[in-house]
Amino acid sequence: MNQRTDVVVPGLGLGGEYVAGALAEAGLDVVGVEAGPVGGMCPYWACVPSKMMVRACCLLAEAGSVPVLAGGAAVTADSAKVSGRIRDEATDNWDDRVAADRLAAKGVTLVRGTGRLAGPHRVTVGDSTIDARRGVVPATGTQPRIPPVPGLMGTPYWTDRDAMATGKPPTSMIVSGGGAVGVEVAQVFARSRCVVTVTEGQDRLLAREEPEVGDLAEQALRTDGVRVLTGVRAGQIAHDGTTFTVRLGDGGETPHAERLLAATGRHADLSALGVETVGLHLTAAEVPTDGRVRVTEGLWAIGDLTGRGAFTHVSMYQAEMAVRNIPVQSGPEAEVGATSAGPSGGEALYGLNVAAHAEVPVDRLPDMIYTDPTFRRTVGAALGALR
Repeated sequence: MNQRTDVVVPGLGLGGEYVAGALAEAGLDVVGVEAGPVGGMCPYWACVPSKMMVRACCLLAEAGSVPVLAGGAAVTADSAKVSGRIRDEATDNWDDRVAADRLAAKGVTLVRGTGRLAGPHRVTVGDSTIDARRGVVPATGTQPRIPPVPGLMGTPYWTDRDAMATGKPPTSMIVSGGGAVGVEVAQVFARSRCVVTVTEGQDRLLAREEPEVGDLAEQALRTDGVRVLTGVRAGQIAHDGTTFTVRLGDGGETPHAERLLAATGRHADLSALGVETVGLHLTAAEVPTDGRVRVTEGLWAIGDLTGRGAFTHVSMYQAEMAVRNIPVQSGPEAEVGATSAGPSGGEALYGLNVAAHAEVPVDRLPDMIYTDPTFRRTVGAALGALR
């Protein structure tokens, strides 16, 4: 089946969802393609559930300080409360009907499946072909990078998805990888009475950040009872049906645990996207874009697959840029004031105070990156209502 439209958006994580919805509301005929839940990783397996877990474990840690600082208190961790909130309140049991209906209400045609580039202005989904008059905006994200360690494949190892969706923490866990995901999950599970060991091939945790950050993270994890092994790599992994055993390449310790989390990074699968059909290299680590997130004529790219930082706020920033560079948007010339209410209202308002004082034009404000995705979406919605 062949179909013609104005814009095709393969990949409907938060950035892709925003592009598809905004362009449809601007009057374009838009097709969004997604094999998984509309909204992608952030609301179902990343930002939202992970921060709910972090909030819960921070409350447990804070309550533990009461006897030292304020009096007496007895607190018992109950992981069922956290997993129940994630299941029922945050993800609707990992059901995207609300998000899909929201997208449809904006006029987007949702096609379920995996979108693949098939030349300029063309995307295939299974046996169907969609031609785009204006262009294509891939936002297909990244997948977990599974380390090629002998013995790992075929075992019931976890990725971050499994960790976020579990109803009950294991009694023990080995976290392979000391990046942001590995460190975060390690602390959350350790504070939920799981015995955690973190192994990291680099000589410190959070190796992509400043050294002091990794040192601080290691100190915090050790305070929570986490065993941290840096400068070591797995040489062999075995699973006997109940327990994982990791034989480290240095011949030293051999950690054992009920679960193994593979948290060794993520990568963009450009071969699955079909980038060779638009003149890009299959072996590239990311899709290169210019300052307007344009790849080539009629092709833009946003989100993790561009290699500009695997953060929701970066994806949303790029999404807004893509929208402004397909149909031209206009808006009021100057911001005259803003009101913010809520527990973090002051933090959200600070940037707007500066913008109002400096008389920053409204159409420039979407260019600003808020490091908190919630602030960015809230401010973006308010700015959108002015148009």
